Amino acid sequence: MSQNDFRFKQFTVRQDRCAMKVGTDGVLLGAWTQPGNARTVLDLGTGTGLIALMIAQKSNAVIDAIDIDKPATEQAEENFCLSPWAGRLNSIHESIQLYSEQTTRRYDLIVSNPPYFMGAHPAPDEARNVARHMDDSLSIEELTACVKKLLEPHGRFCVILPFMEGMKFLEYAETHGLFANHLTKVKTKSDKTEKRLMMEFELVRKSMTEDELTIQEADDTYTDQYIQLTKDYYVGLPKKR
Repeated sequence: MSQNDFRFKQFTVRQDRCAMKVGTDGVLLGAWTQPGNARTVLDLGTGTGLIALMIAQKSNAVIDAIDIDKPATEQAEENFCLSPWAGRLNSIHESIQLYSEQTTRRYDLIVSNPPYFMGAHPAPDEARNVARHMDDSLSIEELTACVKKLLEPHGRFCVILPFMEGMKFLEYAETHGLFANHLTKVKTKSDKTEKRLMMEFELVRKSMTEDELTIQEADDTYTDQYIQLTKDYYVGLPKKR
């Protein structure tokens, strides 16, 4: 096993050719998203394929994983082939704009960890910089339009975003027919302000529930809440002292 590999309980993610490595945001969204009875899932901006693999572990869905970056889709395909769910996972090299125009498929669930870092400093690696600044190639307007086009009438869209970008997306989506039914505010530490938003949207307006998730206590130990959320995936996550 390469030192670039990230091993989970039921699968391994190779990431030596992918600009965006395994990170907390992807794990958070993959663990938080509940596929329910979804038969078809789309992982938008799949990167290594992490979220697709996490959803495959807890569902029987057929999962398409799309990314505009060719090395990423090749890496995702490699990770899918090495997993126990290879027959249900498909890697697609395409922009979501073009894919949404050409495909006739509709999805019960769409998940995305879109690397929006509006105003962030450019990353030194060019491929990583392109991935991080996806708002240059996929705007919030385009993301919303593509999701609405690809969702089944009663489908769901789950996304994680930095807090400020998440609030902007929440407001924009609301005015364009994509309605939030659940919102989780994420704190990296108990003594910090919210850093991320995880949101679930539908095409039908419903009452919205709201909660909070804290990853670590002030002393850097993991919260029971985070351990419980990720226990089916992480190998040897340190418990609280």
